[in-house]
Amino acid sequence: MKRTLLLTAALFIILSAKAQDAPLSITNGGKTWASLYQQRAAEYKALCFQAYNLARLRLDAALKHKSKKPLAVVTDVDETLLDNSPYDAVRAVNNLEFDLKGWKDWTAKGIADTVPGAPSFFKYAASKGVAVFYITNRDEDERAGTTQNLKLYNLPYADDKHILLRQGVSSKELRRRQVLAKYNIVLFCGDNLPDFDLLYDNKPSEENRMAATEKLRKQFGNKYIVIPNVAYGDFENSIFKYNTKLTQAQKDSVVRSLIRLTKLLH
Repeated sequence: MKRTLLLTAALFIILSAKAQDAPLSITNGGKTWASLYQQRAAEYKALCFQAYNLARLRLDAALKHKSKKPLAVVTDVDETLLDNSPYDAVRAVNNLEFDLKGWKDWTAKGIADTVPGAPSFFKYAASKGVAVFYITNRDEDERAGTTQNLKLYNLPYADDKHILLRQGVSSKELRRRQVLAKYNIVLFCGDNLPDFDLLYDNKPSEENRMAATEKLRKQFGNKYIVIPNVAYGDFENSIFKYNTKLTQAQKDSVVRSLIRLTKLLH
């Protein structure tokens, strides 16, 4: 019911924007389709189920081996566990950039839906005695809304000890090490590659991100479980060379210069 209301609100905004003849930029047009895919495509749901089914297989395999430390799984929150597409859609269809205040107004509500397959997997992990740590780059002042949202779906370990928010830096490496000091982490779940490995920190170029991914190829599907997110992430930050001051027109120009087009259209 809640998801239906959110989708209805998003549809109203889309129709309002159309009525005002507000043309979308290339980037926001793309983000609109990305949100629509996340909300409406059975393929998106299938990919999420595939990821979390694989996660369960990997966890079951890990449980068969003795470990000197207790086991844990580490997950990102946004677009890995919680679905923020209604918020993303509102920004996109109104040609708006990301706004931190608006984002925090959204997370404070604690009403985001869940990513398909995520709740059942983390509840399964907890039922097997495996701790769940939520390593997210939400800020400390988002703790209450985040905790409320996790508890809305009765997700396990939704407490201050296991919800590790950003403390000054976006890199998750120190928080991963904090967990590793006491636990054997058998799986990482995320939608953005810095959720997994230090190689993706420090604003790497597109080429370096590709090289790191090639180097880590055996980890994906084994220890690293990737959830699809085409709406936002470091992939677009690297495309725009981490320049947060670009206008929509400048972003569109970058996209036009990089997108691969067939010669038949020229």
